[in-house]
Amino acid sequence: MVAEREVAVERRNLSPAALYEEAVRRGEATIVATGALTAETGKHTGRSPQDKFFVKEPTSQDAIWWHPGNRPIASAKFDQLLAKMEAFIATHEVYTQDVFACADPRYRLRVRVITELAWHSLFARNLFIRPTAEELEDFEPDFTVISMPSVKADPSVDGTRSETFILVNLGRRIVIIGGTGYAGEIKKSIFTALNYLLPAQSVFPMHCSANTEPDGSDVALFFGLSGTGKTTLSAEPSRRLIGDDEHGWSDRGIFNFEGGCYAKTIRIHKESEPEIYTATESFGTILENVVFDERTRIPDYDSDEKTENTRAAYPIDLIPNAVLNGMGSHPHNIMFLSADAFGVLPPVSRLDEDQIRYYFLSGYTAKVAGTERGVTEPEPIFSTCFAAPFLVLPPERYADMLVERVKRHHSDVWMLNTGWVGGPYGVGERMSIAHTRAIVRAILQGDLRGASTHVDPVFGLQIPNRVPGVPREVLDTRDSWPNPDDYDRQAEKLRAMFEKNINNIGKSASSAG
Repeated sequence: MVAEREVAVERRNLSPAALYEEAVRRGEATIVATGALTAETGKHTGRSPQDKFFVKEPTSQDAIWWHPGNRPIASAKFDQLLAKMEAFIATHEVYTQDVFACADPRYRLRVRVITELAWHSLFARNLFIRPTAEELEDFEPDFTVISMPSVKADPSVDGTRSETFILVNLGRRIVIIGGTGYAGEIKKSIFTALNYLLPAQSVFPMHCSANTEPDGSDVALFFGLSGTGKTTLSAEPSRRLIGDDEHGWSDRGIFNFEGGCYAKTIRIHKESEPEIYTATESFGTILENVVFDERTRIPDYDSDEKTENTRAAYPIDLIPNAVLNGMGSHPHNIMFLSADAFGVLPPVSRLDEDQIRYYFLSGYTAKVAGTERGVTEPEPIFSTCFAAPFLVLPPERYADMLVERVKRHHSDVWMLNTGWVGGPYGVGERMSIAHTRAIVRAILQGDLRGASTHVDPVFGLQIPNRVPGVPREVLDTRDSWPNPDDYDRQAEKLRAMFEKNINNIGKSASSAG
């Protein structure tokens, strides 16, 4: 195993306090006034999906969905970059955390994370499930992640796109990460691995948040891309949080893959998100790229000076109503969240079987119009199964698993627009969070299950005629536009984008080897 190779200094399974000391001693991070540790990720303030490669090797190459997002790399190239990493490890301090992925013991994956940076080791400890002292005594990893930001690739020699690389070797159960200090690559590499490993065990891997009633009943799932409200809506004080990002659906129910949360902090406020805000301001939490006052060391969560993608990584037990065993029953309700900047999707609609498959494969949201000259319209974002960068198998495999489970367990599936109503970005208004919460509450209380509906003329969606706490004019998107003809044109335009995207998915999947 990699961990048995020559190591200059290895610091294994250090506590948060010890890792604070190491990170500060090495100049990697700063302790801010709240007690959190803040660190900068360098030039990479988010993931680098174009620098991720799968090793083309006999045990997995016929199963992988080979498309532009899943690039192959030869085993020999992986070996030479791994050798470069091992040479670095042999002359530098490294930090090892032995952790688990998957709360359900039947599917538990033992993960060894070896990092160059002390704060990355704390990140792994926060985000994954922490073993007991007894479980660590005979710990042997099923999967190893090695993250060394100082090790950079030479594209002309190593076959990479740039000096940054994330190489996934499913045969040898190793991921190596170099040239980037963004910690999110560590957790997402294991999510990628689980998207490959779990379907073979009849578990549906999902990029979603999940919560439940206090008694453990009435589980709800929230699928959505960044900025759609996935974390905010699942962190509801009246319900218990199972997890905020990654889950599996087995024959017993839902289980969290992780033991922590990775919340966006840009413009976070205590009044609107009290549980997340309190966790963000706690000892043991890592703040990524958050600006703070050099004198007082008070964080400025409103500042996007370094990036919009400011983050807090903390153990889930800092959320007071969290389900600490990370498990729940089969979901009664599933919500697809889309922040539609075109302003044409209804605030809520109930999906039939064909629509569930269609909108799950679409994984839609939209960015607001850019500031560059000539960019005047929103930009559609389609992420297949709400998880395109992490899918390993053809997307239809995941869609089939979702539809089969929805039918077997009689789950209701809804699509919510958390974006714009009354017109597109710049004309309409952002959907009120109070109205979205009222919709979610009505869904969870069963108020919409038998409600009368009308059909959206462009998308064919079933829109409830009434939702308690939401004005009628908000529910009917077309009527909320100043000019319904403008709505029709904009809606037809977006529908055409959906169709083009679905056709492209079909072409990619049919050509996958």
